[in-house]
Amino acid sequence: MRRPHRIGVSLAAVTSLLGVGLVTSSTAQAAPVSAQDYAGCTTGYVCIYPDDSWNNSDPEHTYYTYGVHPLYNEYDFHRVFNNQYGGATARLCVNSNGTDCTSKIGEYTYRDIDLTPYNSIRLDPS
Repeated sequence: MRRPHRIGVSLAAVTSLLGVGLVTSSTAQAAPVSAQDYAGCTTGYVCIYPDDSWNNSDPEHTYYTYGVHPLYNEYDFHRVFNNQYGGATARLCVNSNGTDCTSKIGEYTYRDIDLTPYNSIRLDPS
């Protein structure tokens, strides 16, 4: 399994560059890093992309409600992005009932994961 990536780290770096004038943009707006839509994934959702990229901001699957959601016929690497907030997490689970799961994917974090062994995704509140 590959290491998780915090979106906020790269956005924070860009934000700091904007602050010192090294990068300019007329559309830059201040927003909380952990509460915004990103790459086609609405705030509060967990999104799965069809490969290990952002797929032109077009997720293949989106999940909003807490609990267990089945995964069907998902193979090879996919990007799993937890765009939830308030400490909510996501886990991929081997069993379809949401058990035998990976470590938590924290808010505003993504992982590129081989989904072949997983049969469900579980969204949990903080």
